[in-house]
Amino acid sequence: SLLVNAAGQPRKEKVKLPSSLQGRKPNSIPNQKMEDPVAGKVNTSSLATTRQHFSGFHLIPPKVTLGVLKEGCTYVTTVILKNVGVNFSRFRVKQPPPHTGLRVMYTPGPVAAGLQVELEIEIFAMVFGGEDTGGLEEISHDIEILTETETLLLPVRANILC
Repeated sequence: SLLVNAAGQPRKEKVKLPSSLQGRKPNSIPNQKMEDPVAGKVNTSSLATTRQHFSGFHLIPPKVTLGVLKEGCTYVTTVILKNVGVNFSRFRVKQPPPHTGLRVMYTPGPVAAGLQVELEIEIFAMVFGGEDTGGLEEISHDIEILTETETLLLPVRANILC
């Protein structure tokens, strides 16, 4: 029950539902333009009567935490961008600024329904700034992935060992 906690006592605050249960994706910003008149569309009878919008991408994993990195080394991890819609869709990645040490490598082009592409997130661990941070410096950046229907944000977090 949402009214009592696991011990059977009344809850003091309301239960917050995850964004996936509320019908929206975490870390995404919807675009104003929803339809592209030249995009390929699937017109089947099962989709003709529904009003739900079947398009979009999912990031697997939804965030990247790299842990502790050694300064001066390059690290690479892979994130999957899956098209969960019923039409083919396009995307592009807004490259992070050079001072972050991040770079995203991918193959541009349309992604068919149900298929996925790999995004390689490369980070060159570097410390900028002269203050003493106790041996660790935290870096944090949200990579923007622009799709036809929304802008996905991929948070990348790491600690660099000075």
